[in-house]
Order: sequence, then structure tokens, then C-alpha cells
Amino acid sequence: MKRRKWLSGLVCMTMATSFLAGCTPSNGGDANNGGAPADPAATDAPTDAAAATGSVVGPENAEGTINLWAFTDEVPKMVDKFVETHPDFKYQIKSTIIATTDGAYQPALDQALQAGGEDAPDMYCAEAAFVLKYTQGDAWQYACPYADLGIDVDAELKAADIAQYTVDIGTNPDGQLVGLGYQATGGAFIYRRSIAKDVFGTDDPDKIAEIIGSGTQSWDKFFEAAETLKGKGYGIISGDGDLWHAVENSSDQGWIVDDKLVIDPKREAFLDLSKKLKDNGYHNDTQDWQDAWFADMKGEGEKQIFGFFGPAWLINYTLAPNCGGEKVGEGTYGDWAVCAPPVGFFWGGTWVLANKNSEKKEAVGQIIDWITLNTEEDGLQYMWANGTLNGEGGTKDCVASGTVMSKSDGSLEFLGGQNMFDAFVPANSYANGKNLTQYDESINQIWRDQVRQYTAGEKDRETAIADFKSTVADKLAIEAAE
Repeated sequence: MKRRKWLSGLVCMTMATSFLAGCTPSNGGDANNGGAPADPAATDAPTDAAAATGSVVGPENAEGTINLWAFTDEVPKMVDKFVETHPDFKYQIKSTIIATTDGAYQPALDQALQAGGEDAPDMYCAEAAFVLKYTQGDAWQYACPYADLGIDVDAELKAADIAQYTVDIGTNPDGQLVGLGYQATGGAFIYRRSIAKDVFGTDDPDKIAEIIGSGTQSWDKFFEAAETLKGKGYGIISGDGDLWHAVENSSDQGWIVDDKLVIDPKREAFLDLSKKLKDNGYHNDTQDWQDAWFADMKGEGEKQIFGFFGPAWLINYTLAPNCGGEKVGEGTYGDWAVCAPPVGFFWGGTWVLANKNSEKKEAVGQIIDWITLNTEEDGLQYMWANGTLNGEGGTKDCVASGTVMSKSDGSLEFLGGQNMFDAFVPANSYANGKNLTQYDESINQIWRDQVRQYTAGEKDRETAIADFKSTVADKLAIEAAE
């Protein structure tokens, strides 16, 4: 006998200010794996309360309660499935969901971890925009090594063929794995087949990959393609944000090195790439997550747009809902394909962690292992990849395990029948997880604001860079390296 009791209300608490420095969310163009962007207005963390919802699932005669904290209902729903498929599991799961909107989640989680006690999280989630804070940064001391949860880390990582970038991000300063995701968010180029045929005479992913410079680690051929597309009246991408995620996550260094702000040369070059896009009319000059960006997905923008850079979740949760149709022939549905990008990158993702102070480590380990490393057909990874988590015909997605994707069918009608795993499995191996910092969400917004002002002609290049450095120093108390 299982029960479900939905809860809603306020989680009232005083936030510990020691955790807040430099960690207030903002809209740097990053999104969680479901595709919802951070709130543009979220510049200050709350100081009194955070709205929360949640659920309790599990047997009536439970041996105890496992507290799960998350910022969407995605992981709680996965845990619901775990409980459903493991009738002998002896614990109830109490989920607390606090959205990242208005900067609510991190301070609430920080306070709960710091306070400890029976209400402290046993499991908690962190997205790419702030995960390093919890695996390697200010709050890394709370994360329990997977090995201490009873997980045979080395053997299971190898058996599951987990993308290395996710392992790097989830590894603490002592070299121990403390977090993994269930999705793989390596990026590819997602393009319109009809436009490819009109301009290049083919929509074959291998040929389009060659045309845009796949694997060259250069944007030269991409801009040659942009010029060709312009000659036919098309834009190559919707806005400079579509290029930013590829640039950001292919850089050699993150924003912070030895506690100083640095601008990696590849990220600095984004100033020039963005200006080249704008000056030559290669895009519709939209901003990601705004109405005009979504309009370009259904082909209703100023000019038709060839493609977008992103991972599989961008297809499933952003392009598909905004393509103007639900079957082939409606809007741009079915008119898409995926190919390898010029540079390897990833975008987004959610990591699952355990509290080292939890008294239920073995039980928590069972859940985390099922979500992140189990490669069997009754594991989360397989169901997620094949769209069977909630029955047949669900959304297929790229998962962390290459082993699972190798035995799964990633064919999508939305992609004209293409198996997306053929493009995304290699994309995951090319992604770099060593250029993140715990301040990325805030710094990205500051940087992209300055880039937009530069490309709009409101300031020159040197002023934009100087203003970026001074704003980071003012807001985050991080000085630029000499």
C-alpha cells in the first residue's frame, strides 16, 4: 500500500548570508535541462521565505523518510517511478520543490544543509548554472562521495560509459565523485531540412556537418555558410545567444582562475563573432528565451532561420513545443535534423547529490544509482532514453550513459526519422566540463549584456570589456587578473 500526499505552502527560514556571496541567480542565457531560463529579474536572493511544493510517496509502514530537494518536479517524478518499481523499498520519499525563479532555491538549500537535523536534505539536485558550488565550491563539504553510498564507482562508470564532462563536473576537490546527471547535454547543430535543400542541395547530416565546419574548432566555415544562406534570404541562427553556448562551453578556461576574473580568448572572441553576425545580417538579432526567438522556431520571424545550437533537451522541450505543429506538415514539425557542430560543447543538465550527513546513505545510494548509473531496461536511464518512463510513446531523450544509448532507439518523427543518438553520443564525448565556475550564471549575464551593447554600437570594444570587469568587481567582489 502506497500513499501520496501533496503539500504546498511556504518554507520560511532565515538565509545564511555566508553562502550568498556571488551566487545570486540571473539570466545569463542558461537554462535547466527542461529548457526554462532563469528569471531575468532574479538579481537578488530572497531573505525571508521561499515558496515550495512537494509530495510524499512510499509505504505506510516505512522505516523512515528520505528528504529530496529539487528545483523542478523532474527528479521527484523519477523517484516516484523508483518507488513504484521497487515495492520492497522501506522508505518514504518527501520531496521539496523550490523553483530557481527569484533566486529562491539555492539559499533555501544552503540553509537546510547548514541547519542539518531530520529535515535536512538526504538527496538534492543542482543544475549546470550552479552545480560547481555544490561539487567543488562553497558548499562542496556537504556532498557525500558516491563510494560512501555503496556504489562501485569505477566499475559502474566504465560499464555505463558515462560522458566524461559530467564526471568532471561531479568530482569534488579530493577527487571523489559526488554528483552525476541522468541526461547528457552535449550540443549539436539542429537545422531545417527544407532550408538545407534549398540552399545547399542536400539535407544529409554528414554533408551539412562538413558545410558548417564540424570538428574544425573554427567558425570560418560556419560564417561561409552564413553568407551563402544570406544570399538566399535566410539567417543561419536566430540570435547571438545561439552561438554563445557553444563558445562558452568550448573555452579552455572558466571565468575564475586563482580567484581572479579572466576572459578566455575564445570567450573574448565572442565580441567579434556577435558583431559579425549583426553587422552582416546573418541572424534576426533575437534574444534567447524571448518571443522573437520562439517565433523563429516556427518560421515566423523576420527571415527564416536555418538552425539552433543545443542539446537534445532543446529539441524535446523547446523546439518541439514552439514549432507550430504536432505532426509532420504542421509548422516546422518534421523539418529538422541534427549534425555535429564546429566545436564541442554542452549546455545544461541536472546533477544528483547526497548529503554526507544523511543517516540513510545506503537507501539514498540505491536511488541515485538507479537514476544515474543503472543500464538495465528497468533503470531510469533506459526508460528515459526510450520514452517509456510513463508508458510507451513518451519523449525520448539523450542520457548520461553511452551504453544505454547504444542499445536504444533515438529516432524522432520531429527529426524526419533521424536517430538523434547518432549525433549526440559523439557530441557528449567532445564536451568539456572543466571550464565551469560557481559564478557562471551571474557572470554570463554581465558579459552578454556588455556584448549586446557593443554590437549595438553603444560602446566600443575596449569599453565593453572594461565595463564587464568593473561590473563583476562591483557585484561579485571578484577582481580581474592583471
